[in-house]
Amino acid sequence: MKKKDQLLIAKKKFSSRLIVGTGKYKNMLECAKAIKFSGAEMVTVAVRRVNISNQSKPLLMDYIDPKKITYLPNTAGCFTSEEALRTLRLAREIGGWKLVKLEVLGEKKNLFPDMIETLKSTEILTKEGFSVMVYCTDDPLMSKRLENAGASAIMPLAAPIGSGLGIQNKVNLKIIRRQTKLPLIVDAGIGQASDAVEAMELGCDGVLINTAIARAKKPYEMAEAMKHAVISGRKSYLSGRIKPNFFGSPSTTNKGLV
Repeated sequence: MKKKDQLLIAKKKFSSRLIVGTGKYKNMLECAKAIKFSGAEMVTVAVRRVNISNQSKPLLMDYIDPKKITYLPNTAGCFTSEEALRTLRLAREIGGWKLVKLEVLGEKKNLFPDMIETLKSTEILTKEGFSVMVYCTDDPLMSKRLENAGASAIMPLAAPIGSGLGIQNKVNLKIIRRQTKLPLIVDAGIGQASDAVEAMELGCDGVLINTAIARAKKPYEMAEAMKHAVISGRKSYLSGRIKPNFFGSPSTTNKGLV
């Protein structure tokens, strides 16, 4: 029997390799429907922005069942290690979440991660028993340091958050892929389905997409497109592409020609 190809993160298995964000939608209903079309089994939840505890207002849990979809609390909007640590500790108190996504931003214009604060936070959180999926730059050296610090997944950006520019540095992603056994998930910058295919064909284990789906003219159709793009790219990668050649090669041989 063929072994099922699943994404394994912190001993949890997922059939879908697409992770979807819950921000930037018109409302929670639209968010929930888009996630259903995407087939995603894990969603990021900005603890500081999405309501998961105030009973007097609409709760995310009323639209997305945490028993069916894995919530991944994240630290969106945090610019210091202290803010990020406080946010994730709060998430653990509220919902008992230990699988988390860490992002510590360095500045507000391009939203690049502050890797010094990110590394420090990763070291502290892993010691506290968290399984940390880390948003980071596409720097192979910093990625290795995060791995050595106990990260559960490396999540380099393809391009600035929400930019939709697609993958800007394929070489670095290839290097990170070769040097790590951790799940490698492209986070930020995906703009269209072909970007997701490209990320998967580079050997990434998954992609995290929010803006490209939430702000698409047709979010549900885009969510479904991303679902199939990730599946297609993964199958392409596992199939083993042909060696690139600058010369033509006929599809049939000259042997036996009349």
